Amino acid sequence: MFLRAKTRFKDGKTHRYWSLVESRRPAGGRVVQRHVLCLGETNDSQKAAWCKAIEVFDKGGERPAQIALFPEDRGALPLECDGVQVGLGELQLRRPRQWGACWLACRLREPLRPDSFWADKLPPSRQGTRWLDVLKTLACYRLIDPGGEWRLHREWYEKSAMADLLGEDFGLVQTDKLCRCLDKLLAHKQERFSFLRQRWQALFDAQFEVLLYDLTSTYFECDVPEAGKRKFGYSRDKRSDCAQGVIALIVTPEGFPPAYEAMPGNTSGKTTLAGCIQKIETQYGKARRTWVMDRGVPTEETLAQMRAADPPVHYRAGTPKGHLSKLEKAFLKRPWEQARAAVEVKLLDQEGELYVRARSAGRADKERAMRRRRLKKLLKRLREIQGQTLTRGEPLLKLGAAKKEAGRAYGLVDVELPDKGQPSRRKPSASR
Repeated sequence: MFLRAKTRFKDGKTHRYWSLVESRRPAGGRVVQRHVLCLGETNDSQKAAWCKAIEVFDKGGERPAQIALFPEDRGALPLECDGVQVGLGELQLRRPRQWGACWLACRLREPLRPDSFWADKLPPSRQGTRWLDVLKTLACYRLIDPGGEWRLHREWYEKSAMADLLGEDFGLVQTDKLCRCLDKLLAHKQERFSFLRQRWQALFDAQFEVLLYDLTSTYFECDVPEAGKRKFGYSRDKRSDCAQGVIALIVTPEGFPPAYEAMPGNTSGKTTLAGCIQKIETQYGKARRTWVMDRGVPTEETLAQMRAADPPVHYRAGTPKGHLSKLEKAFLKRPWEQARAAVEVKLLDQEGELYVRARSAGRADKERAMRRRRLKKLLKRLREIQGQTLTRGEPLLKLGAAKKEAGRAYGLVDVELPDKGQPSRRKPSASR
């Protein structure tokens, strides 16, 4: 910290105003200065006092001094160092910011060397926008407190120390700049994943021989445009009234994503696997990889193409429920084998496919506990309905709502309703 003077000529006199300024060295090696306090027009004795205080509190000084702080209602203890009494009632916390997490997020990026990849692809604009700093802010925001760009602009940036670390002001996170930066990244999608794959393999010895493939979707509460990927389709979020987009994600067992793909909302999951396999082989080359996916993703035609490929593409996929009944008798003849603690398996080699049936004691206990909770909640609701005086038709409405919430647990109870010729005031009874 140091004192800075500004001279102003007013009313025929020269006035000198002082302010307290702090120098900081953010990421990148640059030095920025932050205005800490305005001292006004200070005389020579006040200036000397401030210089002495700076020598005590400035951690960057060549000769750090030790000082003890005491509340103003207590006397200073006899110590070898100087003491200062502090008015605790007058202390104020102004604009607190999250520093540690932001600093750590910036340090965690360094081993990946992203700046060396983006330096020539995100040069500063003619207006002075440092796109690389915008990218750093977006990356740290996603790591620390994920959310939308609007929330970053309106709330998070002011509560973080990214401006101090990068030496930027609030103009860095204008909403248009955040969205434009994301658009710039999209043009280098494949190059970015190839670069990250090399860094992951060098840093963590990451292997890409086993790939997990799955689909998800996100919906948009807006008017559906005529062009674009926002389309109506099967909604995993139970929002059939909203347009959506489908996202295909490929990750390793360690969680490294070598690729992803955004698709129109009306894309069928069964039609996506072949294209994603071709995309991975084109970008990373052919290899003996094993794809792991749910039963609803691959079709028999796609699996046949994977087996006929050169080299063959190995896979692990859930068997369709319609095909399980054909294998039931064959599985009954097979003995259970211990795979690991609390997990048993049966193996069946048939028609060039190896079928694995697993039985987990832990999974059985979990599902039993889930059914018990649902059943307990359902019985409580049925007793509440029993205690109510209902007109004809109301029991069916209430039971329908209870059945929807209970799911499969509703099949574990028998519910009796008044017959058509019986009084409508008869209350429904439930038996377990």
